[in-house]
Amino acid sequence: MRIRLLSLPMILGLLHVYIGVRLLPDLSPSTWVRSGGALLLLASCGLMLAGLMSRSMRSRAVADRIAIVGLLAMSLFSSLFVFTLLRDVTLLLAIVALPDRYVHPLVSLTAQLVVALAAVVTLVGFAGARRRARIVTVEVPIANLPVGLQGFSIAQISDVHVGSQIKRNYVDAIVDAVNSLGADLVAVTGDLVDGTVLDLSHHIEPLGRLRARYGAYVVTGNHEYYSGEPAWTAEFRRLGLRVLLNEHVVVRHRGAPLVLAGVTDFSAHHFNPAQRSDPAAALSGAPADAAVKILLAHQPRSAAAAAQAGFDLQLSGHTHGGQFWPWNLFVRLQQPFTAGLHRLNHLWVYISRGTGYWGPPNRFGIPSEITLLRLTAAGTNESLAAANA
Repeated sequence: MRIRLLSLPMILGLLHVYIGVRLLPDLSPSTWVRSGGALLLLASCGLMLAGLMSRSMRSRAVADRIAIVGLLAMSLFSSLFVFTLLRDVTLLLAIVALPDRYVHPLVSLTAQLVVALAAVVTLVGFAGARRRARIVTVEVPIANLPVGLQGFSIAQISDVHVGSQIKRNYVDAIVDAVNSLGADLVAVTGDLVDGTVLDLSHHIEPLGRLRARYGAYVVTGNHEYYSGEPAWTAEFRRLGLRVLLNEHVVVRHRGAPLVLAGVTDFSAHHFNPAQRSDPAAALSGAPADAAVKILLAHQPRSAAAAAQAGFDLQLSGHTHGGQFWPWNLFVRLQQPFTAGLHRLNHLWVYISRGTGYWGPPNRFGIPSEITLLRLTAAGTNESLAAANA
């Protein structure tokens, strides 16, 4: 444990040293600029470590403020590191391909460009993270969709991450936006919270105002388990949300049955062996005449089991769409899909980019979303494509 605690400061320190060594000598001939840059990097490292350790503080208000500053520093550091790395690759290629007289001016120019780009990305990403999630409308073509279910709508929110940064006002705005859509059903696909019921119940309370013809349903994400799943499940139910733990409900809309199922998080069995995620169990006992079977599953990784169980559509989150560039490029190393609507055999999978954010307050290039999904009858070409998929 001590080795782990020491390794994080060492890694962060070395990465900051790398940025300083590669940028500061080329940034400006001024000793003041170089010294100021070194102090800022030292402060960045310290603030990041303080932010990571803030959860152990007794005062929640002080801890939240320190966490926000530390995570802002992390956002800037991330961009500085990425752009410094790209600069080194660019300079290496320039040294190989260009005469020295062209390379020398690039050294100072690219160092300044790295700082400018990192600042812009951090500010733009922060603005994108803090604004209310945009509304995204998605049509999902379903083969043999009954007339009664044509246009059936689901409002999906996911990965709100109420905690040190996202508070009641943010949640209020989300609920108002969802209610304005007039959806038939609301689906909440996990990772609502980052903290205990004691600390966050006031801030999560607006979710009790979610309104839809057939109610609001929620499934657990991995962060519910980090934060005490039994207590949060009880709190969600107290607020009037229907929690689906490897189970389903049947909705009859205009005479046509629709099955809505939900599974526990893909990693739930690591916290509670009795809650292993099981799409087949969630569908057990569902009416055979249901034309549409929808699964709420926090992680896209549930899709293979969902397809095997016979679902038509899976709604997921977890990935945040990568949240900000360039980390969105690495999501596929752990998940089958990053964001948007995808096809796995006969199963449609929609992955929300998330309605809030986690960690660094940065949404550069990957905006948050509130999703309005509508079921539509698949056309001939879509049915043929699905059959050949």
